[in-house]
Amino acid sequence: MTLYAYIYRECPVKIWGLTSCQRIERVLKADGKSKMVNDLSALCDDDSVLILRADHLFDDRLVNYLAETPNIVLQVNGEPKEIAVAAHVPASIAHQALDVIEETAMAESLPGVKIQTLETLSISFQERIRKFEPPFVLSISAEKSRDLERRLFDWSYKGVTDLVTKWAWPIPARWVVGQCVRFGIRPNHVTLTGLLLVILAGVLFAYGHYGWGLLAGWLMTFLDTVDGKLARVTVTSSRFGHYFDHIIDIIHPPIWYILWGLGLKISHPEGLGFSLSAVLWFIVIGYVVGRFTEVVFQRCLGRFGIFCWRPMDSYFRLITARRNPNMILLTLCFFVGRPDLGLLAVAFWTVWTSLFLLLRLVWAGYVRIIQGPLRSWFMDVNPSLHDKSLAIRLFTHYTKTFSDTRHTTCMASFLKKYYALYMNLFT
Repeated sequence: MTLYAYIYRECPVKIWGLTSCQRIERVLKADGKSKMVNDLSALCDDDSVLILRADHLFDDRLVNYLAETPNIVLQVNGEPKEIAVAAHVPASIAHQALDVIEETAMAESLPGVKIQTLETLSISFQERIRKFEPPFVLSISAEKSRDLERRLFDWSYKGVTDLVTKWAWPIPARWVVGQCVRFGIRPNHVTLTGLLLVILAGVLFAYGHYGWGLLAGWLMTFLDTVDGKLARVTVTSSRFGHYFDHIIDIIHPPIWYILWGLGLKISHPEGLGFSLSAVLWFIVIGYVVGRFTEVVFQRCLGRFGIFCWRPMDSYFRLITARRNPNMILLTLCFFVGRPDLGLLAVAFWTVWTSLFLLLRLVWAGYVRIIQGPLRSWFMDVNPSLHDKSLAIRLFTHYTKTFSDTRHTTCMASFLKKYYALYMNLFT
């Protein structure tokens, strides 16, 4: 049996450079399990067809879920009643399903078909980007295009990540992603630029030019956010791009720290008050242990990352010794004229956080033995606690309607605190 996809009521409005029809086609093409069809009458009775209303913006997960789930009609809230926006049915009743979507027939008239709503679906947890967010279907219009782009960008953003990526980069990253779409810049172009900046920053660190090296390094970390978001909002993710970006992310941080240490021999020719080789070994071993802990947890204990196990683990991801938090330490110490203390701070923070992760791994193993399979706290998110739980507000996007007000307020608060810290340190 072949699965075909049929697009109904195409809308010309583009969201991040794509119409809804183009977006749906890309999502289904990436899955590789369906073919597009323009005429329902050309299908055989034993075929299966997925009908989608292209005047709505569909969550990518939802498109894939519908493609994998036969005998289903999806209804969403409309004005003044619920309307059917998608159906996966046998080709023998495809025209009847289309009548339901055209609102000339009732969904209950389709034999053997189950009616679902967004609230009844269980596809909220996104392990790849460590986030809980209910699926969405939003009507498209030219007046809503900017809000829809913000909504889609927000959906593409990681929920559990470091504090810089979470609070400092979203607004500028959204603008840069828009420029990339406008000028036809692809995610791999951004990743390649980031790789060049990795090399440039490393060379500058090695020669003791820490200021310029930090500038190149911070720009690289920003582009590391941009490439992933660009790939998701334009549905241009690829296996090569994923591994290309992931390998760079894993390899370059310890190399930067080593080169930073080599640069100290130039910036501090009079010598250091500590063993440079010992500090670098602490950093490298701590970094490897931390990464190893993450891999062991995901492959042996849970089908999710260690930072999604309990809320405390998600909080810990904000500050754990990965590139961006360590870059903060290096930057602060550079501004006070002590890059050597920056390396010591990175060593201390890397060892301490890796030990914490190792303890969490041991505890998770114990819990697995005593209580059975582990479960991510995201799987038990209670929507009624949305306004009460700080963890839910920070790490999930459980909102019924999109509003940028809360995000802007959080960002403004973050900038005010950052400015106050800067004034206390340097004035």
